[in-house]
Amino acid sequence: MKRKKIIVCDAIHQKGFELLRSEKDIEVIDAVKIPKDELLHMLGDVDVAITRSSTDVDEAFLQNAKSLKAIVRAGVGVDNVDQEGCSRRGIIAMNVPTANTIAAVELTMAHLLSTARSFVNANNHLKEQRIWKREKWYGVELCGKKLGIIGFGNIGSRVGVRAKAFEMDVIAYDPYIAASKATDLGVSYTQNFDDILACDFITIHTPKNKETIDIISYDEIAKMKDGVRLVNCARGGLYNEKALFDGIQSGKIAFAGIDVFSYEPATDHFLLDLEHICVTPHLGANTLESQEKIALQAAENAISAARGIAYPNALNLPIKAEDLPPFLVPYLELVQKMGFMAAQINKSSIKSVCIEAEGDVKNYLQSLVTFALVGCLKESLGEKINYVNAEFVAKEKNIETRSQTKENALGYKNKITVKITTEKNVTALSGTVFGEDEQRIVAIDGFKFDFKPKGKMIVFKNSDVPGVIADIATMLAKAGVNIADFRLSRGCDGIAMAVILVDEDISKKIISDLNNLPTCIWANYAVV
Repeated sequence: MKRKKIIVCDAIHQKGFELLRSEKDIEVIDAVKIPKDELLHMLGDVDVAITRSSTDVDEAFLQNAKSLKAIVRAGVGVDNVDQEGCSRRGIIAMNVPTANTIAAVELTMAHLLSTARSFVNANNHLKEQRIWKREKWYGVELCGKKLGIIGFGNIGSRVGVRAKAFEMDVIAYDPYIAASKATDLGVSYTQNFDDILACDFITIHTPKNKETIDIISYDEIAKMKDGVRLVNCARGGLYNEKALFDGIQSGKIAFAGIDVFSYEPATDHFLLDLEHICVTPHLGANTLESQEKIALQAAENAISAARGIAYPNALNLPIKAEDLPPFLVPYLELVQKMGFMAAQINKSSIKSVCIEAEGDVKNYLQSLVTFALVGCLKESLGEKINYVNAEFVAKEKNIETRSQTKENALGYKNKITVKITTEKNVTALSGTVFGEDEQRIVAIDGFKFDFKPKGKMIVFKNSDVPGVIADIATMLAKAGVNIADFRLSRGCDGIAMAVILVDEDISKKIISDLNNLPTCIWANYAVV
């Protein structure tokens, strides 16, 4: 089988390369040190590209990438990716939005402390000028001060939790979240932006778009209290930089902590001329831990995209992301994975696909059906199936698609079930998401489980008698297959089912041998 090609255009942590190279069906092209004009000539038959900020995914890039199916931006920002150009060519653009969350949160806290105590300036005064002048560096305490947070997502919410540990009074402004997301954390919530402007400290954690560019400018600064302190570790241009300069120079703004600029590298930026500002060169993701996480997630996303299994954090799907709540995204990924897994377990011509939904997720059935169909048909159609043509192809093949809602059961806030009926059998997988994005399979054909839909796995249905686990383990050991995890579920009718996660690829012979065990009802292999 022809291997999928993934090109790495910009530097990522070595762990990412190791993961890519560990997959036998993936060919890795290391183009990190290749000049960008030469890189264009290497893109012709590449399936997926991993980039960072050094490579522009522009018209020239896309014209040369004739076979490109997906682009993975290893980081949050996608300013250098022509998403419209990708969409026109059917290329799915993805990013890695959460891997640097803790790094960005902790840098924000460092800037909050710096704006309060001016320790960077005090350090430079002593080290560079050798001046010991304590009275010059009086600061303020975070304790008891009011912090306004603009944007209360992954980063903003964690900043809020940490600020409360400093005994700050925290208030959040984010029109795209439920108030309970803030109040459940002991944080006040407001829909009145002026409440934020009245705070002692203000920090911002939003994407950069037409709504948020210059969200803080002259009019907003004029409403702030004298001596306010501002932090921006999100995106350059969210604060109007000229207004920020004038506010600091006039003394209206006591101090600012800035990690990002409207143009970078900002080595000659006018803000650098001010004393009452602490600046860093876009260090939000610059920790060893976050760089490793970014590389691993980018590699995982690229592998999934190259195989056509899933497109995590896709930015340009035909279903408009802005029309969907953030909580739904991991469910869309999960339902596609469950469809793909169900089709591998039940290898036969599909007659119908049914999606059942419980909880708030049931309000988005049509989106769930689209993603489920892509997963179900991927096993038989490969790259011919996508989000645009899935429903058309299903109708063409006389595959009935159904969806229904159910009342919440078993205590899950949200649960989805993919049920496929084939000429041979009916297979049903149920799943949910814990926290913000922890996807889990919780049932197969009524057998209860709890495992991540990820990796290589054998699904084994058997008579519930002594010795079954030993027989499986012995057979896999003889074949040189290492068992990474073994999940067992028992029914009430003398039947059991196991999901066995393995490190090695499983051959047809191994599956045949497992099916020949006296206690085996059936065994199948799935890769998700």
